[in-house]
Amino acid sequence: MPYTVKQLAKLSGVSVRTLHYYDEIALLSPAYYGDNHYRYYEEEQLLMLQQILFYKELGFPLGDIQKILKSEHFDKIEALQSHRNLLTGDIDRIHKLINTIDKTISHLKGKPMFELEEIFDGFTDEKQAMYLDFLVESGISKESIEECKEKVKHWSKEQWVANKQENDKLYANIVGLIKKNLSPSSKEVQVLIKKHYELTKVFWTPTRESYIGLGQLYLSNPDFVAFYDEIHPKLLDFLIEAMNLFADKNLS
Repeated sequence: MPYTVKQLAKLSGVSVRTLHYYDEIALLSPAYYGDNHYRYYEEEQLLMLQQILFYKELGFPLGDIQKILKSEHFDKIEALQSHRNLLTGDIDRIHKLINTIDKTISHLKGKPMFELEEIFDGFTDEKQAMYLDFLVESGISKESIEECKEKVKHWSKEQWVANKQENDKLYANIVGLIKKNLSPSSKEVQVLIKKHYELTKVFWTPTRESYIGLGQLYLSNPDFVAFYDEIHPKLLDFLIEAMNLFADKNLS
């Protein structure tokens, strides 16, 4: 059965905005466009989106993923087997992903069909675990992370609410500047990004590289994308550009 872009977004955890972007850069185009100009996706596109998500899980940037998938030597079964070999090193965290790969290989080899929706099982890890994994990969020591966790575990409900209110106010102020058509490099925006950096430092102290990487984490995680898109459709791209400029100028 064909899936609309909204149905595929709900099924896979990838935002509608991201699926539109994948179409724009020719990473994942729909099977066809309807008379209503809606995008429609079929099995081949679902399997290709699965590959994109696997490569993203393994840390590949979109440009590299595109080159791999467009290569004349790309083979789905070989790729899936390669993914399986890499993922088995951390079997507890990615057990559902391995199960998904096995099901897909069986399906592609013509064995009994499973529910097509199952190819996306395992991609929605807990945001906190994903965040902490990113911090470790970005050079933040596990000791620092444990200190952070120790610090916030004693926070009262009032402290968490106050922190959320500060962030909500910050994002509202940034949206206000977006509506005024200010650029991410403007003084007014950069003052707010400094505040964003200071709020991040409540939990950990980013370097230039890890602060830029934080923006990429926002962009790569459907939960973050949905969060920022709900506030304002232009906020995420604007915020990431402003963070990159701030990091290049102020961090080492």
